[in-house]
Amino acid sequence: MKRPASRAAVVLVVLLVVAQFVPMARTNPPSTRDVRWDSPETRALAERACFDCHSNSTAWPWYSHVAPVSFFVINHVNEGRRRLNFSAWDTPQRATFQDVEKTVTDGDMPIWNYVLMHPLAKLAPDETQRLLNGLRTTFTQDPPVPRKGRTTSQFPVEEAVPSVRTSVASVALF
Repeated sequence: MKRPASRAAVVLVVLLVVAQFVPMARTNPPSTRDVRWDSPETRALAERACFDCHSNSTAWPWYSHVAPVSFFVINHVNEGRRRLNFSAWDTPQRATFQDVEKTVTDGDMPIWNYVLMHPLAKLAPDETQRLLNGLRTTFTQDPPVPRKGRTTSQFPVEEAVPSVRTSVASVALF
């Protein structure tokens, strides 16, 4: 009984060591166009809670270099950038303001395991509301490039901003 367990342990250790040599790209490509934020406060809150996964300014922590955790972290950052990238606002974004609002309001973002390692990313309820209000204004004043295909109005635009109505109405869903 002891032999199979010890063999399994050796195999596991060997696999973990070999996994360290699997090349994984940790990238921070140059920004193509940053968001024109409604205020420095909105940018600061987004930077604190969102930028590591939703911008090209990722701070890669030590554990992002250790497999198998690195596989998860790198995949999560790449997926986050594909959905919403504040550093590539001149490219179509998959996430809409409604998507952002829902995931933040539901407590799904920032994700729990990120907050575990980055406690400052957890926003207080009043900060969360200020972030959402600022993002609503930012998405209205400076909407991302519309995606081709499915388009719909992402959130109500007040009559006081008629020039934005066309831009916002053409922002695409997932």
